[in-house]
Amino acid sequence: MERTEVLIAGGGPVGSVAAYMLARAGIDVILLEAHPTSPSDLRASTLHPPTLEILDKLGITDELIEQGLKAPIYQYRNRATDEILPFDLGELKDMTAFPYRLQCEQFKLARALAKRLDDTEHGQLKFGSRVNSFEQDSDGVTVCVETPFGIETYRTKYLLGCDGANSIVRKWLNVEFDGFTYPEKFLTISTKWPIEESFRDLSYVNYISDPEEWVVLLRVPEMWRVLVPADENEEDSYLLSDEKKNLVFNNLVGEGEKVVTGHRTIYRVHQRVAKSYFSGRVVIAGDAAHVNNPLGGLGMNSGIHDVSNLCDKLISILRDNGNQEALFGLYERQRRAVMQSFVQAQTIRNKADMEAKDDQYQRARQSDLEAVLANDERRRDFLLTQSMFKSLEQEAAIA
Repeated sequence: MERTEVLIAGGGPVGSVAAYMLARAGIDVILLEAHPTSPSDLRASTLHPPTLEILDKLGITDELIEQGLKAPIYQYRNRATDEILPFDLGELKDMTAFPYRLQCEQFKLARALAKRLDDTEHGQLKFGSRVNSFEQDSDGVTVCVETPFGIETYRTKYLLGCDGANSIVRKWLNVEFDGFTYPEKFLTISTKWPIEESFRDLSYVNYISDPEEWVVLLRVPEMWRVLVPADENEEDSYLLSDEKKNLVFNNLVGEGEKVVTGHRTIYRVHQRVAKSYFSGRVVIAGDAAHVNNPLGGLGMNSGIHDVSNLCDKLISILRDNGNQEALFGLYERQRRAVMQSFVQAQTIRNKADMEAKDDQYQRARQSDLEAVLANDERRRDFLLTQSMFKSLEQEAAIA
C-alpha cells in the first residue's frame, strides 16, 4: 500500500495546479491521471488575468505566454449590421501585471505542470491510474486505483476529486449535482484557414451575434477555434460531417469546401453545481464540483480559483494544525457561492445574449453594450466582472 499526504484524482489543469501548489509547499502529493499521457484537449483555451496571477506565483506564467497569444481586446460583433464593440482589458493595467486574456490551450498548462511536478521532491504523477473506489475514516482515506495491470491501494490523509464532470469521487460521495442540461449541443471546429481575412478588424476573441446562427471565434497560436450551436435533433454523424463543416464555413468565409479542419468535437452543455463540495477528508473542485456552458471562458479559470482557495486551506490543516471542518466549510461557502451567483448566472446570460433572435432583445442588448462602452465607470466595472476579478472579491468577502 502506497502512502501520501494528499492524493488527487484528475491530471487536467485543475488537478495539476493543485498538485504543484501542494508539492511546492512541501506536502507529499500523488496526482493520478486516467489517460496514458496528458490528453490534447481543446475544450478550454482562455486564461483570465487573475488566473494568470495565480499561475505566476507558481512560476509558470512566462512559459505559458511563450506558448500562447495575448488578447487584451475582445469583441462583441453584430453580423447583420457589421457593428463592432471592442472591450480592452488593457484598461486594467493599473491593477494587474496581466491586463489581457491569454489564449493558450489547457493541455499546455497541464503538461508544463506535470513536468515540473515530477521534478519536485514531494510530487508524483502517475498516468493510466483511475480512482475506482474509496473508504474514509477519522484518520484518512483508503483509495482503490485501477491501472492497466490491476488494482492498487493508496492510503492518504486527504483525497481531492479534480476528475471532471463525470467525477467518480463525487459519485462515490453520493453528492447531488443540481442543475440542468441544455437541449442543444455545441460544435467546435478548429482550422488554420485565415478567417481574419473575411472579417473587418477581427480580434483574437470574438462573440458574434447573428439572427441565423451565432458563432464564437477564438484564436489560439496555431489555429482558429470556431464554436457554433447544434440542433439537438441533428445526428452526431451529420454534425461531424463535411456537409456540416462546409455549411458552417460557407456562412463564415464563403468557401466552405476549401476549408481544411483539424478537430471537430461535439459537446453536451450543462449548468450544474454540486450540493456539497466536501465530506470528511474528501473534497471536490473544478468540473467535479460545477460545470457551465463555455461562453466567456469561465470554466477552467473558476476551477483553478477553486484549488487556489482549497490548497491554502489544506496547507493550513496539514502544517499549521488548522481546523479541517471549519476550513473545508469555508472553502465550500466561498467557492459554491461564487459559482452559483456569478459564474453560473454569467454564463447563462452570455448564452441567452448570443442566441437571442428577437429583434427587440438584440437592439436592447446592443444599446446596453454601447452605453457600457461609452461610460468609464460602467466599462471598468464590466471589465472587472468579465475578467473574474469581481468573483474573487465576492469570495474574499465571505466568512
